[in-house]
Amino acid sequence: MNMLDNETARGFHDALGAPARAADIDAADDVYGWLIGSWDMDVVHYRVDLGGARRRGEIHFGWVLEGRAVQDVWIMPPRGERHTGLAAADSMYGTTLRLWDPALRAWRVTYVNPLTGQRDELVGRRVGDDLVQIGTHADGTPIRWSFTDITRDTFRWSGMALAQDGVSWRLEAEFHARRRRA
Repeated sequence: MNMLDNETARGFHDALGAPARAADIDAADDVYGWLIGSWDMDVVHYRVDLGGARRRGEIHFGWVLEGRAVQDVWIMPPRGERHTGLAAADSMYGTTLRLWDPALRAWRVTYVNPLTGQRDELVGRRVGDDLVQIGTHADGTPIRWSFTDITRDTFRWSGMALAQDGVSWRLEAEFHARRRRA
């Protein structure tokens, strides 16, 4: 990358990133700001039960778009363990954009993973102590993604999809995250 490319990339990142939540979003509506920072995760379930097989990943969250959105990057395996030829089923390098919608009084959530073509649309809200995001996969399958067991430095994230029977929910993914220390 030449000097012009570095300056261009830095300009893009500076324009995208924001130092904090926008002033017109009330603190009570800021349900995702606590996530800002970097996290390590243990992969418990990713399409199959991985309880016996150690899988790890990393997640990075930041305020973007003048503080009116929280964007993240979910990476599995971590960048230091990635290699060419990695099967798409064993890999994740996707991003979520959570946009505050004042008319809806909720967050519109879009996740994309270019490697697998996954695209999901949801609406996120606080429900008790949890953050619950409800929506659909691109094929119309209803989904429910939740942040639970939330502390300042840990959380559990699970993704559920409605099964073909239209009644039961199946676990598609579960991650246990720990905040990285500087």
